[in-house]
Amino acid sequence: MSKLSIKKSISPKFIKGFTIAELLIGIAIIGILTAIAGPSLGQFMVQSRVDNEVSEIHRLLLAARNSAINSGKNVTICPLSGTTCTTNWQNEISVFINSDNTLANNSNYVSANEELIKVKGKISNGDTLQFSQNIIIFAPTGRLVSGGNGNFSYCPKDNNDFSRGVEVSLSGRVYATTDTNSDGKDNNRNGTSVSCS
Repeated sequence: MSKLSIKKSISPKFIKGFTIAELLIGIAIIGILTAIAGPSLGQFMVQSRVDNEVSEIHRLLLAARNSAINSGKNVTICPLSGTTCTTNWQNEISVFINSDNTLANNSNYVSANEELIKVKGKISNGDTLQFSQNIIIFAPTGRLVSGGNGNFSYCPKDNNDFSRGVEVSLSGRVYATTDTNSDGKDNNRNGTSVSCS
């Protein structure tokens, strides 16, 4: 085919594209949609992060309780600093089976004869995770050995309305918080709003 016949087959009336006005209108529509969806997307991401953390804590507690029942030994949940339990719940949280069932030794992890079951990673920077007790120890019966009822509170940075929590009863049962009074904030089982203050 010659160059002349190629030029004739592509005539200007068949070339399609966008005009400047169409492009500007398209860009304006995209800008408006982004401005509307942006804040909602940010809130959705915060809420998803909180939901994931609360679910992970809930699963961690259930795994610890089940391990205590199945192994017939005490199981400890705490943030470890080396081999000793601390109260900094924002760091990694470890679950381990104790070599004996004496409370004196349940706050130390001895890797030689104790089994590390699971480790939950550190929470996001700026967020807060608090627990009302120093340590959680499940007995082989599934009940709590240490302290009493405990409450985890997870509060995202600058978004306290999205705070959620997990409660551990003395019987060893684990409950995720819910919005019981329809105010948009999760409540503990006693009716108080979840907070980290």
